[in-house]
Amino acid sequence: MQSLPSGQPKDSTAFLWFARGMRNIVSLPALILMSAFIGFAGFAKESGIDLTHAVFMTAAIWALPAQVVLIAAIQAGTALVPTFIAVTLSSVRLMPMVTTLVPDLRAEKTRTLTLLFLSHFVAVTSWVMANERIGRVPRQHRTAFFAGFAVTLTTLNIIVVAVVYTFSAGIPAMVLGALFFLTPIYFLTSLWATARDHVIKIAMVLGLALGPVFYLVAPKFDLLLAGLVGGTLAFFIGRRFSAKGKGGGQ
Repeated sequence: MQSLPSGQPKDSTAFLWFARGMRNIVSLPALILMSAFIGFAGFAKESGIDLTHAVFMTAAIWALPAQVVLIAAIQAGTALVPTFIAVTLSSVRLMPMVTTLVPDLRAEKTRTLTLLFLSHFVAVTSWVMANERIGRVPRQHRTAFFAGFAVTLTTLNIIVVAVVYTFSAGIPAMVLGALFFLTPIYFLTSLWATARDHVIKIAMVLGLALGPVFYLVAPKFDLLLAGLVGGTLAFFIGRRFSAKGKGGGQ
Protein backbone atom coordinates (compact mmCIF):
# COMPACT_ATOMS: atom_id res chain seq x y z
CA MET A 1 0.00 0.00 0.00
CA GLN A 2 1.04 3.61 -0.40
CA SER A 3 2.69 5.19 2.58
CA LEU A 4 1.10 8.18 4.27
CA PRO A 5 2.35 11.58 3.17
CA SER A 6 5.26 12.84 5.24
CA GLY A 7 5.69 16.40 6.43
CA GLN A 8 1.95 17.09 6.41
CA PRO A 9 0.48 19.22 9.23
CA LYS A 10 -1.40 17.24 11.80
CA ASP A 11 -4.27 19.74 11.79
CA SER A 12 -5.24 18.88 8.20
CA THR A 13 -8.95 18.71 7.57
CA ALA A 14 -10.97 15.52 7.86
CA PHE A 15 -11.66 15.75 4.12
CA LEU A 16 -7.93 15.57 3.31
CA TRP A 17 -7.51 12.51 5.54
CA PHE A 18 -10.56 10.95 3.87
CA ALA A 19 -8.86 11.52 0.50
CA ARG A 20 -5.63 9.98 1.81
CA GLY A 21 -7.61 6.94 2.87
CA MET A 22 -9.11 6.73 -0.61
CA ARG A 23 -5.64 6.67 -2.17
CA ASN A 24 -4.96 3.32 -0.52
CA ILE A 25 -7.50 1.82 -2.94
CA VAL A 26 -4.64 1.74 -5.43
CA SER A 27 -3.03 -1.23 -3.69
CA LEU A 28 -2.61 -4.96 -4.16
CA PRO A 29 -5.02 -6.00 -1.35
CA ALA A 30 -7.83 -3.84 -2.74
CA LEU A 31 -7.25 -5.10 -6.27
CA ILE A 32 -7.28 -8.72 -5.09
CA LEU A 33 -10.57 -8.17 -3.29
CA MET A 34 -12.12 -6.54 -6.36
CA SER A 35 -10.91 -9.48 -8.44
CA ALA A 36 -12.68 -11.83 -6.05
CA PHE A 37 -15.90 -9.85 -6.42
CA ILE A 38 -15.60 -10.30 -10.18
CA GLY A 39 -15.79 -14.03 -9.48
CA PHE A 40 -18.68 -13.49 -7.05
CA ALA A 41 -20.67 -11.62 -9.69
CA GLY A 42 -20.30 -14.53 -12.09
CA PHE A 43 -21.18 -17.00 -9.34
CA ALA A 44 -24.31 -15.03 -8.42
CA LYS A 45 -25.45 -14.89 -12.05
CA GLU A 46 -24.84 -18.60 -12.62
CA SER A 47 -26.81 -19.34 -9.44
CA GLY A 48 -29.86 -17.48 -10.74
CA ILE A 49 -29.57 -14.54 -8.32
CA ASP A 50 -31.03 -11.29 -9.66
CA LEU A 51 -28.71 -8.35 -10.30
CA THR A 52 -30.52 -6.26 -7.69
CA HIS A 53 -30.13 -8.99 -5.08
CA ALA A 54 -26.43 -9.51 -5.88
CA VAL A 55 -25.76 -5.79 -5.52
CA PHE A 56 -27.81 -5.61 -2.31
CA MET A 57 -25.87 -8.54 -0.82
CA THR A 58 -22.60 -6.77 -1.50
CA ALA A 59 -23.78 -3.53 0.10
CA ALA A 60 -25.66 -4.99 3.06
CA ILE A 61 -23.59 -8.07 4.01
CA TRP A 62 -20.15 -6.95 2.80
CA ALA A 63 -18.49 -10.22 3.68
CA LEU A 64 -17.76 -12.45 0.72
CA PRO A 65 -17.96 -15.82 2.56
CA ALA A 66 -21.32 -14.85 4.09
CA GLN A 67 -22.62 -13.89 0.64
CA VAL A 68 -21.58 -17.29 -0.72
CA VAL A 69 -23.27 -19.01 2.23
CA LEU A 70 -26.46 -17.06 1.55
CA ILE A 71 -26.51 -18.00 -2.14
CA ALA A 72 -25.84 -21.65 -1.29
CA ALA A 73 -28.72 -21.61 1.18
CA ILE A 74 -31.03 -20.05 -1.41
CA GLN A 75 -30.08 -22.70 -3.96
CA ALA A 76 -30.68 -25.46 -1.42
CA GLY A 77 -34.09 -24.06 -0.49
CA THR A 78 -33.08 -23.64 3.15
CA ALA A 79 -35.63 -21.99 5.43
CA LEU A 80 -35.17 -18.39 6.54
CA VAL A 81 -34.12 -19.01 10.16
CA PRO A 82 -31.38 -21.59 9.40
CA THR A 83 -30.13 -19.35 6.60
CA PHE A 84 -30.00 -16.39 8.97
CA ILE A 85 -28.06 -18.44 11.52
CA ALA A 86 -25.61 -19.72 8.90
CA VAL A 87 -24.88 -16.24 7.55
CA THR A 88 -24.54 -14.87 11.07
CA LEU A 89 -22.09 -17.58 12.11
CA SER A 90 -20.08 -16.93 8.98
CA SER A 91 -19.81 -13.25 9.89
CA VAL A 92 -19.06 -13.70 13.60
CA ARG A 93 -15.36 -13.97 12.70
CA LEU A 94 -15.41 -10.22 12.02
CA MET A 95 -16.50 -9.30 15.54
CA PRO A 96 -13.00 -9.57 17.09
CA MET A 97 -11.72 -7.35 14.28
CA VAL A 98 -14.29 -4.70 15.13
CA THR A 99 -13.60 -4.83 18.87
CA THR A 100 -9.83 -4.45 18.35
CA LEU A 101 -10.11 -1.70 15.73
CA VAL A 102 -12.73 0.56 17.34
CA PRO A 103 -10.46 1.67 20.24
CA ASP A 104 -7.82 2.70 17.70
CA LEU A 105 -10.37 4.72 15.73
CA ARG A 106 -12.03 6.41 18.69
CA ALA A 107 -10.98 9.95 19.56
CA GLU A 108 -12.18 12.17 22.37
CA LYS A 109 -15.05 13.64 20.33
CA THR A 110 -15.85 10.63 18.14
CA ARG A 111 -19.57 9.87 18.14
CA THR A 112 -20.78 6.36 18.85
CA LEU A 113 -23.00 6.56 15.78
CA THR A 114 -19.92 7.15 13.61
CA LEU A 115 -18.19 4.07 15.02
CA LEU A 116 -21.32 1.95 14.55
CA PHE A 117 -21.55 3.09 10.93
CA LEU A 118 -17.88 2.36 10.21
CA SER A 119 -18.07 -1.05 11.90
CA HIS A 120 -20.21 -2.23 8.97
CA PHE A 121 -17.22 -1.77 6.66
CA VAL A 122 -14.75 -3.71 8.81
CA ALA A 123 -13.59 -6.79 6.91
CA VAL A 124 -10.23 -8.46 6.51
CA THR A 125 -8.88 -6.08 3.86
CA SER A 126 -9.87 -2.88 5.67
CA TRP A 127 -8.79 -4.32 9.02
CA VAL A 128 -5.32 -5.22 7.73
CA MET A 129 -4.95 -1.78 6.14
CA ALA A 130 -5.99 -0.06 9.38
CA ASN A 131 -3.57 -2.12 11.46
CA GLU A 132 -0.73 -1.15 9.14
CA ARG A 133 -1.57 2.55 8.74
CA ILE A 134 -3.88 3.91 11.43
CA GLY A 135 -1.13 4.41 14.03
CA ARG A 136 0.44 7.12 11.84
CA VAL A 137 -2.81 9.08 11.48
CA PRO A 138 -3.70 11.82 14.00
CA ARG A 139 -6.33 10.35 16.31
CA GLN A 140 -8.94 13.01 15.55
CA HIS A 141 -8.78 12.10 11.84
CA ARG A 142 -8.64 8.32 12.06
CA THR A 143 -12.33 7.78 11.37
CA ALA A 144 -12.08 9.97 8.26
CA PHE A 145 -9.00 8.09 7.03
CA PHE A 146 -10.58 4.68 7.62
CA ALA A 147 -13.85 5.75 6.01
CA GLY A 148 -11.98 7.02 2.97
CA PHE A 149 -10.57 3.56 2.36
CA ALA A 150 -13.33 1.24 3.61
CA VAL A 151 -16.38 3.07 2.25
CA THR A 152 -14.71 3.64 -1.11
CA LEU A 153 -13.66 -0.02 -1.29
CA THR A 154 -17.23 -1.17 -0.62
CA THR A 155 -18.67 1.26 -3.17
CA LEU A 156 -16.22 0.18 -5.86
CA ASN A 157 -17.03 -3.48 -5.29
CA ILE A 158 -20.75 -2.77 -5.56
CA ILE A 159 -20.01 -1.20 -8.95
CA VAL A 160 -17.77 -4.14 -9.91
CA VAL A 161 -20.56 -6.63 -9.12
CA ALA A 162 -23.12 -4.64 -11.12
CA VAL A 163 -20.88 -4.23 -14.17
CA VAL A 164 -19.49 -7.77 -14.24
CA TYR A 165 -22.92 -9.31 -13.65
CA THR A 166 -24.20 -7.42 -16.69
CA PHE A 167 -21.29 -8.34 -18.98
CA SER A 168 -20.03 -11.62 -17.50
CA ALA A 169 -21.25 -13.68 -20.45
CA GLY A 170 -17.93 -13.08 -22.19
CA ILE A 171 -15.75 -14.16 -19.25
CA PRO A 172 -14.84 -17.89 -19.08
CA ALA A 173 -16.20 -19.68 -16.01
CA MET A 174 -12.73 -20.97 -15.13
CA VAL A 175 -11.38 -17.41 -15.00
CA LEU A 176 -14.23 -16.29 -12.74
CA GLY A 177 -13.60 -19.25 -10.45
CA ALA A 178 -9.87 -18.52 -10.24
CA LEU A 179 -10.52 -14.88 -9.37
CA PHE A 180 -13.05 -15.96 -6.76
CA PHE A 181 -10.42 -17.97 -4.87
CA LEU A 182 -7.79 -15.22 -4.81
CA THR A 183 -9.35 -13.67 -1.72
CA PRO A 184 -9.05 -16.66 0.66
CA ILE A 185 -5.37 -16.95 -0.25
CA TYR A 186 -4.84 -13.25 0.39
CA PHE A 187 -6.80 -13.34 3.65
CA LEU A 188 -4.69 -16.22 4.95
CA THR A 189 -1.34 -14.59 4.13
CA SER A 190 -2.46 -11.18 5.43
CA LEU A 191 -3.73 -12.51 8.74
CA TRP A 192 -0.50 -14.45 9.20
CA ALA A 193 1.64 -11.37 8.44
CA THR A 194 -0.33 -9.07 10.77
CA ALA A 195 -0.75 -11.53 13.66
CA ARG A 196 0.36 -9.79 16.84
CA ASP A 197 0.42 -12.91 18.97
CA HIS A 198 1.84 -16.39 18.35
CA VAL A 199 -1.51 -17.85 19.50
CA ILE A 200 -3.13 -16.51 16.33
CA LYS A 201 -0.62 -18.34 14.14
CA ILE A 202 -1.07 -21.53 16.15
CA ALA A 203 -4.85 -21.24 15.68
CA MET A 204 -4.44 -20.78 11.93
CA VAL A 205 -2.18 -23.84 11.61
CA LEU A 206 -4.53 -25.98 13.71
CA GLY A 207 -7.56 -24.77 11.78
CA LEU A 208 -5.95 -25.65 8.46
CA ALA A 209 -4.97 -29.08 9.76
CA LEU A 210 -8.36 -29.86 11.34
CA GLY A 211 -10.45 -28.61 8.43
CA PRO A 212 -10.03 -31.72 6.22
CA VAL A 213 -10.52 -33.99 9.25
CA PHE A 214 -13.84 -32.45 10.21
CA TYR A 215 -14.91 -32.41 6.56
CA LEU A 216 -14.72 -36.20 6.63
CA VAL A 217 -16.33 -36.51 10.07
CA ALA A 218 -18.99 -33.79 9.94
CA PRO A 219 -19.05 -32.14 6.49
CA LYS A 220 -21.92 -29.80 7.34
CA PHE A 221 -20.10 -28.36 10.35
CA ASP A 222 -16.48 -28.69 9.25
CA LEU A 223 -15.54 -25.01 9.22
CA LEU A 224 -17.34 -24.28 12.47
CA LEU A 225 -15.71 -27.22 14.27
CA ALA A 226 -12.26 -26.52 12.82
CA GLY A 227 -12.43 -22.94 14.01
CA LEU A 228 -13.89 -23.76 17.41
CA VAL A 229 -11.59 -26.68 18.22
CA GLY A 230 -8.49 -25.16 16.61
CA GLY A 231 -9.00 -21.83 18.35
CA THR A 232 -9.62 -23.46 21.73
CA LEU A 233 -6.55 -25.66 21.46
CA ALA A 234 -4.44 -22.69 20.36
CA PHE A 235 -5.62 -20.70 23.39
CA PHE A 236 -4.60 -23.40 25.84
CA ILE A 237 -1.30 -24.09 24.03
CA GLY A 238 -0.45 -20.40 24.04
CA ARG A 239 -1.42 -20.10 27.69
CA ARG A 240 0.81 -23.04 28.61
CA PHE A 241 3.80 -21.62 26.75
CA SER A 242 3.24 -18.23 28.39
CA ALA A 243 3.16 -19.87 31.81
CA LYS A 244 6.39 -21.75 31.05
CA GLY A 245 8.02 -18.55 29.85
CA LYS A 246 7.11 -16.71 33.02
CA GLY A 247 8.23 -19.63 35.16
CA GLY A 248 11.55 -19.88 33.38
CA GLY A 249 12.22 -16.19 33.89
CA GLN A 250 11.81 -16.31 37.69
